Amino acid sequence: MYRVNRKSGTTLSTGTSYIDPWAPSAHSALKALLSARLCAAVWNNISDCDETYNYWEPTHFLLYGSGFQTWEYSPVYAIRSYAYLLLHAFPGWLYSNLLQANKVLVFYFIRCLLGFICAVCEVYFYKAVCHRFGAHVGRMTLIFLLFSAGMFISSTAFLPSSFAMYCTLLTIGTWCYQKYSVRVTSLTITCVATSTFIGWPFTAVLGLPIAIDIMFIQRKIGLFVKWCLLAVLFILIPVIQIDSYFYGKFVCAPINIILYNVFSTHGPNIYGVESWTFYFMNGFLNFNFVFVASLCVLPAVLLEHFVTKVSKQKINILIIYDVCRQLVHIINVVPSKLWYHIFTRNQKKHYLDSTVFLAIIFGALTSIISVLRIINLYRGYHASFETYLTLGQLASEETTPYHTNICVGKEWYRFPSSFFLPDSWNLQFIQSEFQGQLPQQYSKDRNATSIIPALMNDQNLEEISRYIDIKFCHYLVDLDLPKATTKEPRYSTMENDWMIISKTPFLDAERSVDNKSHRFFRAFYIPFFSDIHCQYANYNLLKSRHRRNEDHPHKRRN
Repeated sequence: MYRVNRKSGTTLSTGTSYIDPWAPSAHSALKALLSARLCAAVWNNISDCDETYNYWEPTHFLLYGSGFQTWEYSPVYAIRSYAYLLLHAFPGWLYSNLLQANKVLVFYFIRCLLGFICAVCEVYFYKAVCHRFGAHVGRMTLIFLLFSAGMFISSTAFLPSSFAMYCTLLTIGTWCYQKYSVRVTSLTITCVATSTFIGWPFTAVLGLPIAIDIMFIQRKIGLFVKWCLLAVLFILIPVIQIDSYFYGKFVCAPINIILYNVFSTHGPNIYGVESWTFYFMNGFLNFNFVFVASLCVLPAVLLEHFVTKVSKQKINILIIYDVCRQLVHIINVVPSKLWYHIFTRNQKKHYLDSTVFLAIIFGALTSIISVLRIINLYRGYHASFETYLTLGQLASEETTPYHTNICVGKEWYRFPSSFFLPDSWNLQFIQSEFQGQLPQQYSKDRNATSIIPALMNDQNLEEISRYIDIKFCHYLVDLDLPKATTKEPRYSTMENDWMIISKTPFLDAERSVDNKSHRFFRAFYIPFFSDIHCQYANYNLLKSRHRRNEDHPHKRRN
């Protein structure tokens, strides 16, 4: 005979003395998660140039009137939403005007705000897991969230996918309470709709199990239809109105991005695709053995039912909303039960009393590996941030021309954003081996967002007009790699033309994986060994020895 401890969510043998397990309070969890997310706001890199040029740059334009525009923001294509940008630009505008903060502080303020929002969503999710699946599962969930390298990277990323992650945490958290009330149903549908209409439209697929549950299992079709219509009325229509205002024509950005990625002849493939193995490699890098465990959910649950002979229990058909529970279940519960039934079998003790050490070992192992991954990302790739952070001090100390051009060639995609450029400094592109399309500056006209920019395409075809002659560059940011080409020479060796202002070690990924046995040391920081087996290059800020105060012929093109 068994009974369920409702507070902890665990099954107990009749007569067994068992104390309800402990789990951190919401307040304690918030302090821990907020600390981790604020660290991410300060130390996290920008992993994708899409974050810089499609989100930070147009936000800089909304706040300060200048910034780079990509083809996605051309009214011809209009696949990005200004409504999403305004959610970030407005707090930045308030902070800037109330405290007279400089642009760098505005950048980090927005990041800290994203970290705070993520932490709040995570706490709600954590408490919902505790409510439905018990304190044991909740504790492990909190550990995974707190130390995960994947959460460190995504929590403060200015990307619609991160916004969708916040909404998904709330969606699953709300649904975990399983009260099937009007409030729970409305909140869940609202979270899915917000994620879809404002964030990333493809996350709508995560709402399918909810729709099935509400309409066909709970038989609340009227309630579902009502809140879907309200979501369209109060979320989608305002988004369409905002985007139509900025683009100067009717625009539904969520539809446009679906049409481009799914129903166009080329889809997103023109920017390159990864092999199917990438998902497994990326999953392990971000979540290590937690990801591996998640792949074992179904067989592990079936094995648990077979070994423990609890065959009458049903596996929830909405398993997508039990992924966290099942994941921790196979880490904390399934191995514990197997260990208990095979090796212990002491009916006077609950199985968790003698097997909790398995969860502790696993939690510690995954946390350590995640922290090593985070340290490696910072040590290896933070040089670009450090380089651009020096520009403000450099501008105040040196006499520079009114229009100072800081140029990038092959390092164009590591530019953190115009928030790091001093006033009157302009980022310019020089030609490199990259042969795709680069962004261009927004027009200076008042209706810049509705003007169709010239020389833009959606085929990633190179536009030569983006480049300037290097003779008009006052400063140059370049990664000094040993391999040089005609278009990518080693500028640091041209001592008659350039002088090195600063240099910071940067992980040379290509040279560090020549020996496959050493790839682990490139991916995770192992004291002493990583420095021995990894190769580094200097990330340089160079100053031209030929000072020119005249403007180049293509300066600030409209």
